[in-house]
Amino acid sequence: MNERSGRLRAVPVLDLDAIIDDPDTRIVVCCGSGGVGKTTTAAALGLRAAERGRSAVVLTVDPARRLAQSMGLTELDNTPRPVAGVKGEGKLHAMMLDMKRTFDEIIEAHADPERARQILTNPFYQSLSSSFSGTQEYMAMEKLGQLRRSGDWDLIIVDTPPSRSALDFLDAPERLGRFLDGRLIRLLMAPAKAGGRSAFKLLNAGFGIVAGALTKLLGAQVLKDLQMFVSALDAVFGGFRARAEQTYKLLQAPGTAFVVVAAPERDAMREASYFVERLAEERMPLAGLVVNRVHRAPAAVLSAARSTAAAEDLETRGEHDLTAAVLRLHAGRMQLAAREDREQEHFLSAHPTVPVARVPAMSQDVHDLAGLRKVGELLAAQS
Repeated sequence: MNERSGRLRAVPVLDLDAIIDDPDTRIVVCCGSGGVGKTTTAAALGLRAAERGRSAVVLTVDPARRLAQSMGLTELDNTPRPVAGVKGEGKLHAMMLDMKRTFDEIIEAHADPERARQILTNPFYQSLSSSFSGTQEYMAMEKLGQLRRSGDWDLIIVDTPPSRSALDFLDAPERLGRFLDGRLIRLLMAPAKAGGRSAFKLLNAGFGIVAGALTKLLGAQVLKDLQMFVSALDAVFGGFRARAEQTYKLLQAPGTAFVVVAAPERDAMREASYFVERLAEERMPLAGLVVNRVHRAPAAVLSAARSTAAAEDLETRGEHDLTAAVLRLHAGRMQLAAREDREQEHFLSAHPTVPVARVPAMSQDVHDLAGLRKVGELLAAQS
């Protein structure tokens, strides 16, 4: 690589059209740090896939509302919404993960009406479904599994949360298993498993000490609510762990493609390296890397150093102020491009076999289908 040519080492090209056109590709997962254009990339791939004949749905678990705005939707929620304005024979839907609503759907689907009512109104459940650490990742895994099992779409594109939490859903089955198998959970679950007698009558010598301590700490009603919730957890959520493990295996299958998205900046490229290495550890099928907002100078034959020297000469002589300003602007652009190349080079030297697609920086933000369509064209126009 050198500043004059602005060229990076030769790397495999990421052919995204081949991925979304392949009928065997059923899931595309876009992951990366925040602020790198990951949501836009997911939406652009969904639109391009639909306009090339696929029936696609884009699922975002990013709280940003830009996906809805760019697709002309007033809102996104837990129900897939059709996107109008798609050209061609395909169709496109979009949705945003509603963590609590997905949790509620699990309860309603796997419990009788009375048990479901008890759980949904339980204060511990309400807290867990809204704010428990890891719940979003559990529900993302569940929703992805629901979409895949429905058979309504032949391509599902997942836009994951920003930063390294984007891969936390890979740990969902194991983390859920640790929670369900925890000592306190098993202790609280024991009375219900023993036959349904009064929890406090059942807690004998082994449980009495713990129950007494918890009663003093939490209060009798709080402990009763907690025990009711835990017993329901055992009855209702046992299947969730199995479904999450099935979805995990689905993510490892050949029909899944992980696309890591980054910007040509130091932190973003470091995160990209982390994602690539973690996916390899988990034996997840990596499609490649998309580098967004790449800057290139149209007059690359004029280096930053020569451009700066020419500008200084004109300024010293007090001539051609506008030309000097343009030269300095060009020098800054060349320096930015060289800096971006250096950051990409670090990644490429560590991962020389990872296919790469580079998307040039656009002059304005993407806010509609036309913008998404343009991004899709840039993603496909790799050489």
